[in-house]
Amino acid sequence: MDQLQANRTAQHERAAPGAPLVGNRWRSMRERIIGSVLFLCAAVSILTTAGIVGVLIFEALEFLRAVPLLDFLTGTVWTPLFSPPSFGVLPLVAGTAVVSLIAMLIALPLGLLAAIFLSEYASPRVRRVLRPLLEILAGVPTVVYGYFALTFVTPLLRQLWPDMQVFNALSAGIVMGIMIIPLVSSLSEDAMTAVPRALREAAYGLGATKLEVTLRTVVPSALSGITAAFILAISRAIGETMIVLIAAGQSTIMQLNPLKAMETMTAFIARVSLGDNPQQSIEFKTIFAVGMLLFIMTFALNLISQRILTRYRQVYQ
Repeated sequence: MDQLQANRTAQHERAAPGAPLVGNRWRSMRERIIGSVLFLCAAVSILTTAGIVGVLIFEALEFLRAVPLLDFLTGTVWTPLFSPPSFGVLPLVAGTAVVSLIAMLIALPLGLLAAIFLSEYASPRVRRVLRPLLEILAGVPTVVYGYFALTFVTPLLRQLWPDMQVFNALSAGIVMGIMIIPLVSSLSEDAMTAVPRALREAAYGLGATKLEVTLRTVVPSALSGITAAFILAISRAIGETMIVLIAAGQSTIMQLNPLKAMETMTAFIARVSLGDNPQQSIEFKTIFAVGMLLFIMTFALNLISQRILTRYRQVYQ
């Protein structure tokens, strides 16, 4: 029996080093396959983005060969489809800025107050009910928002300002602000929820009230996340198309009156892309020049947002 047991032990010792080796090889191969699939997915996303940017740059340079860059950026008359054409993009930039500013005046305070309520004052049960209801706003198609602005908000505002035009920047900006509220509130609430509870308890220990803890401890501690939410909301407002296409009008006159019709950069791109202009014409290439300028603006805002997040995260670490 002792000899039999010794033989079994020897066989087990000879087999033991091989078994984990095969398992390790299979595990390593599986990890490499998973890593390759993930790398392929990331590469597709990056190459797609690079391709879009490359097309934008190429077509925008084709446009700028015919139109001087200084005239494009500083001109105050935008009539590329008229004869003679004029390619000053400032009226579109002004329309985009006015509509985005109105939207931010609506979305930022209401979104922040909603986030403060959900994070600091609402009970878990109320939060579970209110947050999905608030996020339903983000799921409504933007074309519905556009017609809501045109058929409901504009008649309501015309009771206050009878001279207001049917297509105007004010109603488009207000409805766009309502649409962006869920984005601001959800991101800001996440930032405030991430504030360590020890900071709140320390403030309560010093005798602060709930409002003081909220405004002097939680909000400043979550300022980086709140600021990033604001900047992302501004980017969202600048890039919105359907609401302004339906409700803001198509006036390219250089003016800042929100009661009158305006055309934003995205609305112009959508209007010219309908197919009425030959694809190789300079009129058609204006959409790439305007798109490139819009991309630069939103990209700069995203960089600022990431910079703020990185900087303040390092401070709190």
